[in-house]
Amino acid sequence: MTSILIKNACIVDGSQDRPTDPMQIAIESGKIKEFAPTVSFTADEEIDLKGYTVMPGLVDCHVHTIAASANLGANAAAPSSLIAAKSARLMYQMLMRGFTTVRDLGGADRGLQQAVEQGYFIAPRLVICGKALSQTGGHTDYRGPYDNRPVEWYANQLGSMGRICDGLPEVLRAAREEIKSGAQFIKVMADGGVSSPSDPVGYLVFSTEELKALVEIADNFGTYVAAHLYADEAIVRALDCGITCIEHGNLISDDTIARVAREGAVVVPTNITYDLLARRGAEFGLQPASVAKIEDVRLPGLERLVKMHDAGVTMGYGSDLLGGMQSEQSGEFPLRGRYIPAHDVIRSATLDAAKVLRMEGQIGALVPGAFADLVAVDGNPLDNLDLLTGQGAHMPLIMQNGVAVKRTGSL
Repeated sequence: MTSILIKNACIVDGSQDRPTDPMQIAIESGKIKEFAPTVSFTADEEIDLKGYTVMPGLVDCHVHTIAASANLGANAAAPSSLIAAKSARLMYQMLMRGFTTVRDLGGADRGLQQAVEQGYFIAPRLVICGKALSQTGGHTDYRGPYDNRPVEWYANQLGSMGRICDGLPEVLRAAREEIKSGAQFIKVMADGGVSSPSDPVGYLVFSTEELKALVEIADNFGTYVAAHLYADEAIVRALDCGITCIEHGNLISDDTIARVAREGAVVVPTNITYDLLARRGAEFGLQPASVAKIEDVRLPGLERLVKMHDAGVTMGYGSDLLGGMQSEQSGEFPLRGRYIPAHDVIRSATLDAAKVLRMEGQIGALVPGAFADLVAVDGNPLDNLDLLTGQGAHMPLIMQNGVAVKRTGSL
């Protein structure tokens, strides 16, 4: 593998509100070997990034790589081979936006992950939970109120975001099966949602016994539970059961925000999905009943974003977009930037994203031993977060594992 010396890199990683002085980055065997103002390193290739801003590869903590359509019921029923082909394109587009690592929150399996690892798909590094766990009538149960057909097939369809499990034995088996099959953490639908027909937001799903059992399984396997949550009551219940990773969190109360900060739990807001769904959800195939739910969570989510920031809650960057809406993945940057400082927005996709994924020192930072993932930006995103949008138009260099997956212009 080619060794590379990156020269004159002014770093923006969210740790401060200004770029660093020029740094040198020595890359060997796909990882960062040295990172300092000056290095003594003989490389096969040198890349001078003077005049550019250099960032760690971006991390999206909440994607659905298999969601080729916003109509998730139809997506679940589609042939898995077709979903895999569509996923390959979706993931490639994510990488070309500068996201070198993404965490899939329901659907992607070990086979899709292996296709990325073995180079069949050019895509971000993929962190997976397998199928999200839901109960009958909950989030990821796409049957309407008069449809009682069996749903065992959900577990084996690549296009299905989740699987149904009712009662402690089924929940335990489902969690163990997902981990056996390669899941790196467990995802549970612990509240109602927008995209499913039978579960209003605030619908307390699963028993506390079931949620505690999932946490015990995750702990025993050295991992964690991430929970789909909106309503404050559901969030408190999840925290009481030992869940420490909150997805969405739009209706979290001030008291619960203080508790989350105090206990060191993490939250992954996904504001861009509600902003876009409110405007164009029907156009992209979201059902009318789901479109009607959006306003219940959209504005409160933005208000909570500010309060969580002020309380010091660790927040990861999340997009959670579906189907054709995934092109707006980078829109979370300027949207959050209207409410909190730009360097903290960036930090959510770098240093804090690494905390959420429990991959500190591996991703989201340009430090010795980390994967050599980096993005060169033509301009300073601290001054203009729109530079991180535009489908990578302002990113002439995107590097993953020390390989330039995009390199344009004079670089």
